[in-house]
Amino acid sequence: MDRTIPTTAPTGAATEGDATRRTAAGASGRGTRPGAPAPAPRRGAGAGAPARSGPPRRRDSRRPAGPGSVSRTAAAAARRRERERLPRYWFANQLLLTLSGRRPVHTLLGHTLPAAYDRLIELAPLAPLRPTGSRAAAPVVRRCDEYQPRQGAIEAFARIAYGDPLRALAFRLELGPDARWRCAAFDIGPTM
Repeated sequence: MDRTIPTTAPTGAATEGDATRRTAAGASGRGTRPGAPAPAPRRGAGAGAPARSGPPRRRDSRRPAGPGSVSRTAAAAARRRERERLPRYWFANQLLLTLSGRRPVHTLLGHTLPAAYDRLIELAPLAPLRPTGSRAAAPVVRRCDEYQPRQGAIEAFARIAYGDPLRALAFRLELGPDARWRCAAFDIGPTM
C-alpha cells in the first residue's frame, strides 16, 4: 500500500495560506489585516512600472546638467565677486560712489587718511564723476590696475566709464599697523 505521509513545511517557510494573505495585503504586507481590500496603487506607478527604492527623482530644468557645466552669467558673477575682494577694486568702487554723489562722504571716514578725507570733503559736493544728461548711464569701474612701489603700499589707477567718455581715477593705498588698507591720496584725471 502506498501511503503518503503528510509533510509539514519547515519553520519560516511560506505556505499557500500565507501567499493568499500577502496578495490581499498588497505587495508590502504592511498595515492591512487579512480579508481587507488591497490598497490602491500609488499615482504614477502603473502595472508595469518598476519599483523604486529611493525618493522621487528631481526634474528641475534650472540645475546644471553636469558637475563641470556652469552658465556664463554664473561664471561672470563669480569672477566679479573675486575681483571685488581685491583692495584696489573695493576702493575704486567706494571712491566712485562717493565722487558721483551716490554715497555720502562719511562712509569712507575710517577708510581714508586725514589728507585724503579732506580732499573728499572738498570734491564730493561737486560730484565730478556724476554723469551729465538725463539719459546718461551710471558710472562703473571698467578696469583697475596696481603698482606696488614697496611692501605695504599700492598705487592704483582705474578707468571709469559712463556712456562713451572715460575718466581716470588714481589713488594710493597704504597698509596700516592694524593690517587695514586706507586711501592716502587720490586724483581724478580729465575726460578721455
